[in-house]
Amino acid sequence: MIKPINLFEYESLAQQQLSSMTWGYYSSGALDEITLKNNRKSFETYQLYPKVLVDVSEINLSTTLLGQTLSIPIGVAPMAFQCLAHPQGEKATAKVLSDLKTLLILSTLSTTSLEEVAACQEHNLRWFQLYIHKDKGLTKALVERAEKAGYTAICVTVDAPMLGKREIDIRNQFTLPESLKLANLVSLEDLAIPNSSNQSGLFAYFQQQIDPSLTWKDLEWLQSITKLPIVLKGILRADDARLAVENGSKGIIVSNHGGRQLDGAITTLEALPKIVETVGNEVDIIIDGGIRRGTDVFKALALGAKAVLIGRPILWGLTVNGEAGVNHVLELLKDELLLAMALSGCPSIADINDSFLLKDHSHRTSGIQLHSNSLPLL
Repeated sequence: MIKPINLFEYESLAQQQLSSMTWGYYSSGALDEITLKNNRKSFETYQLYPKVLVDVSEINLSTTLLGQTLSIPIGVAPMAFQCLAHPQGEKATAKVLSDLKTLLILSTLSTTSLEEVAACQEHNLRWFQLYIHKDKGLTKALVERAEKAGYTAICVTVDAPMLGKREIDIRNQFTLPESLKLANLVSLEDLAIPNSSNQSGLFAYFQQQIDPSLTWKDLEWLQSITKLPIVLKGILRADDARLAVENGSKGIIVSNHGGRQLDGAITTLEALPKIVETVGNEVDIIIDGGIRRGTDVFKALALGAKAVLIGRPILWGLTVNGEAGVNHVLELLKDELLLAMALSGCPSIADINDSFLLKDHSHRTSGIQLHSNSLPLL
């Protein structure tokens, strides 16, 4: 096999290797997949506007999130069922991120327990993604386990009071193979798992457990049961970002769930600037969705994100070559980001700002609109 040289090649190889059911689950979005496609396209609406004759002989890629130092501003988003891609699944991902010294966010729906994942890492750059269940006892137990296992934040997904309609999964009657389990749930005592003829019983159980009545008031309860900082994932509006800060959130992940929830929703890159303008000086802001190149990372940082999260490309790397594949995917992004910084005249992450971007409206008009902080072209 020829070694892939970019994330798109990893995606193509992964599609060839995965079953149609698994590929459909990993790759699909909600309904017509408009938001899924636009997440990627939104990065193409910005052009880079580089400076020259800047000393870039040394490039510093490090950043901080919630007071912790990351070697690169690229972490891994919470993703369910990673063992569908490779037997080592979440363990392989965790080991790579430990070696790279960057952030892992582990899904509630992981196929490896949160304790086993923690045991794979030499550092504690890991957060636990949480769905607040109707069963508050179950929720409390998950939070307590994450805190005990050394996770350093609770990342609450707030854009899924109900699961989005993913038609490919319906057509494929997606189910977990009997050999896999939702490891964080089956280890709880007295857990009742319903039988289901057309999907995983565990997955059906989780669908039943999602609490659609969740409001801002529930964050107060969550903060009362843990000392860990709370990060909210799934914010797209500036007014929600303001409420997040007012209700004690220490971080915000600008996310539309990879286009898997509300089809037609705004893209994350479109949502980012207003959120940064509203609360960017008060909390750490992260973004996910559609990132496939180091230049995409650069653009997100220029618009005010402190870091980005990668999702599906990690699954492609896992599928193609396990732990080594995950490592190579992140190294490709890292190298592309470093090159983009060098060629743009940014020796450190702190040097990246919106003066390095132009908004390209060529698909709407014949001209290019300069960013407000840029000088007019002569």
